[in-house]
Amino acid sequence: MQRTEEQTELAAIVRALLDKRSDSAAVRVAAASEAGHDEALWRTLCEEIGAAALDVPEEHDGAGASLAESLVVLEELGRSLAPSPLLGSVVAVEALLACDDEDARARLLPRIAAGEIATVAFGPANVLFGTQADIVLAVVDDTLVEVDPSVTRTPTPALDLTLQMAELDLASATLRRIGGEQAAVRARDTALVATAALQVGGMQRALDDTVAYTRQRVQFGRPIGSFQALKHRMADMLVRVEMSRSALLAAATRPSTDAALTAASYCSEAFMHVAAEMVQLHGGIAITWEHDAHLVLKRAHALGTLWGLPHQHRALVAL
Repeated sequence: MQRTEEQTELAAIVRALLDKRSDSAAVRVAAASEAGHDEALWRTLCEEIGAAALDVPEEHDGAGASLAESLVVLEELGRSLAPSPLLGSVVAVEALLACDDEDARARLLPRIAAGEIATVAFGPANVLFGTQADIVLAVVDDTLVEVDPSVTRTPTPALDLTLQMAELDLASATLRRIGGEQAAVRARDTALVATAALQVGGMQRALDDTVAYTRQRVQFGRPIGSFQALKHRMADMLVRVEMSRSALLAAATRPSTDAALTAASYCSEAFMHVAAEMVQLHGGIAITWEHDAHLVLKRAHALGTLWGLPHQHRALVAL
């Protein structure tokens, strides 16, 4: 299944914005900032494109679109490597839509649609934008809970400089149940699928940069991209990117836990492979701090382990 015309247009709009506002230098500045992301860019994404409101129903001040549209934006964010709190906010929206507390939906969804940062914790550690989030949800014992904003938050270092992580003291925090197992499952499935969208975007970036470099780099009087061995390796990269995109589209259009796990497993391994090939085919320049190859490689490994390892996802599918 291909993107709709509206989704294609949305991708083009987001890409144009990110190409203008989130180049290599901007990504590094944003990642090193106190906020951990470009706050002005986030406001533009929310106010002019409505990125945080896409899958929020209209009755809660959203755009009334679907998760598929949010995945389009996430894929473009993945391509640019831009630090962004959108992943956590998308997971929070989908969890709230599946919860059985109408008051929680009425209170929280308009705030997320307006651009307040939200996140979902699946444990005390590795909470995306945990220190910056205005709205914190958590999955505890297969239930969805709202975490009191006063929860103690401790920033934690991450392999990927563009991912902001934190540890929350959930044991001593005030928790309010807002959803049961259905909401918890929806949150987990969305986390896997939304992360796969970031991975597909990152893979596309790795492929595009590698192809461009091999057209420019000359050795033995020829661009290295003309060498048969390198053509085969880049063709393999392309296959993995397109297979990953197919797995993502399947999980987005026919949502189920098995589809989400399959997308997470395949996209994680594919991204790590494609990122490694990017480093190999760029040669020595790829291991310099100035080049973005190390950012791609770090993101590949960070996202590939964020919600579990690929073989663990496959084991759950096999149950």
